[in-house]
Amino acid sequence: MTFFNASEPLIRSKQEHLDVQDLEGLLRLRWQIGNFTLFSGFYTRIDQTFLLWGLVTAGIFFTAQFFPISWTFQAILWSTLTLIGTAGMAVLTLFWVRVERVSWILYSWAILMIAGLVLTDCSIFAGWGGLLLHLCDLWLGLSAIGYFCTGVGLRSRTFLFCGLTHLFSIPLLTFVAPWQYLTTGIVMAGCLLLLSELQWDMRSPIDNTMLSEEQKQFNRIQQQMRQITATLGK
Repeated sequence: MTFFNASEPLIRSKQEHLDVQDLEGLLRLRWQIGNFTLFSGFYTRIDQTFLLWGLVTAGIFFTAQFFPISWTFQAILWSTLTLIGTAGMAVLTLFWVRVERVSWILYSWAILMIAGLVLTDCSIFAGWGGLLLHLCDLWLGLSAIGYFCTGVGLRSRTFLFCGLTHLFSIPLLTFVAPWQYLTTGIVMAGCLLLLSELQWDMRSPIDNTMLSEEQKQFNRIQQQMRQITATLGK
C-alpha cells in the first residue's frame, strides 16, 4: 500500500458528498442579483480556517509593505491578528482533527504560530536586528514546517507541495527585497485561499470511536457516492 492515495488528484473541484465531520459547521454562501448568481459556494470549518488565516496573513504582510506604520504598532497588530487566527483555528478545527485522529497537527500549527509570534516580538521590542531583517524568511519557514506536518499527517501531496512552495520562496526574497513583504503575503495568503476553494487530496477515510454507528454508516454512504461521482466524471 502506498503512503499517498494515488487515486486522488492533487486538487479538484470541491466534493459535494461530505462526511459528518465536514458537515459540522458548514457555511453555504450564495450571492445573487435577481436571477443572476454572482457567487455560490460552501465552506467546511477547515475551509473557514484557511480563509481566516488567509485574511490574517494578507492583513499582516500587506500592511507591512504599504503602510508606513511604526514597528511597535505593527508588532501589536501582528500579535493580535496571530492570536485571533490561532484561537479561531482551534475552535473551527477541533472536532474535525479529533475525528480524523490528527489532533497533533492542530497542536503543531499552534506551537509554530506562537513561536513565530514570540520571535517576531522579540526582534522588534528587544532589538534583534538580525532577525528583524528576516521576518519574511521566518514566517515562510514556519509555514513550510506546518504544511509538511499536515502533509504527512493527512498523507496529502497537496500540503507537501504547499510546504515546498513556501520553502523555495525564501531564497527568492533576495531578488524582490523591496517587495519581500508583499511577496510573502501573496505566497502565504494565496496558498490558503486556494486550499479553501478547492478539494485537496488526503488518505482514505477512517472509522472513529467518536462517531456513532449511524454516523459511520452515513460516512460510508457518502464515500460510495464520491467514488461513483469520480467514476462518472472520468
